[in-house]
Amino acid sequence: ITMSDEDIKREFFEHRDKLNEIVMKYAGLEMKKFFSLDNRVYRDGALPARFKELLGLCASIVLRCEDCIKYHTIRCEQENVSDAEFEETLSVALIVGGSITIPHIRKCLKLWDEMKVKNERI
Repeated sequence: ITMSDEDIKREFFEHRDKLNEIVMKYAGLEMKKFFSLDNRVYRDGALPARFKELLGLCASIVLRCEDCIKYHTIRCEQENVSDAEFEETLSVALIVGGSITIPHIRKCLKLWDEMKVKNERI
């Protein structure tokens, strides 16, 4: 049995939310402030949220953070990032991060493709 695109997203965010609840249970003021800032920085401002998500994706690929890559890939899809914008962002990440980012780019594009195929069927 394969999971639907929406099930994958829902499961990812539910798992993330549960872990964040645990973090907040133990978090001091500094950690709470950081988490709040992280949520606020990706909102529309001088740069649209979709551009900020692309920047987050690029940094996540370079830093090789699997959860972050998945999060920003999903958010890019939700922000209606085009395939061309997405691919160019991954190209920048590859140039900045080098060949060690290739496995992460593969997984990122697999998720992107799965979400696109699902949306084409709707």
